[in-house]
Amino acid sequence: MKLVIAIIRPEKLADVKRSLFQIGVTGMTLSRVSGHGGERDVVQRYRSTTVVLEFREKVRIEMACSEEFVERTIEAICEGARTGDVGDGKIFVMPLDHTVRIRTGERDNDALTAVNADEVMRMTQLEMPVPRLEDL
Repeated sequence: MKLVIAIIRPEKLADVKRSLFQIGVTGMTLSRVSGHGGERDVVQRYRSTTVVLEFREKVRIEMACSEEFVERTIEAICEGARTGDVGDGKIFVMPLDHTVRIRTGERDNDALTAVNADEVMRMTQLEMPVPRLEDL
C-alpha cells in the first residue's frame, strides 16, 4: 500500500476528482494549504501599499492506494490537474504500513475504500463500468 499526496491548483480539484472516480479511487482527504514552488511572486497594490504574495493557495489531496492503483492514480491526477503552466503541483508517494477501518476493523486493502481493488480489477478485465461514487 502507498500513501499518495497531491498538491494541486484549487480550480483543478473538480477535474482531478472526476479523473480519480473514473478509475475507481473514491476515498480521499482534502485540505486547503498554501505554498510556493517555481511560481514567481505576485505583486499587488492594496490600499496604496505594495503587497508581495509569496504563497499560493493550493489543495492537498491524500489517499491510500493498493499497489495496483498507484500508477493509475498518479496518471489520473496528472490528467485532471495539468495545465502546462508553472504551479500545476506535485505528487508524493510514500509507503503505507497498515490501514484500519475503525467502524469494521477491516485492515489494509479491505479498509481502503468502499470499492475493493480486487473488485475494480475484475470489472476492468470484464470491461464492466467501474461504479461511480453516487452508485455506492
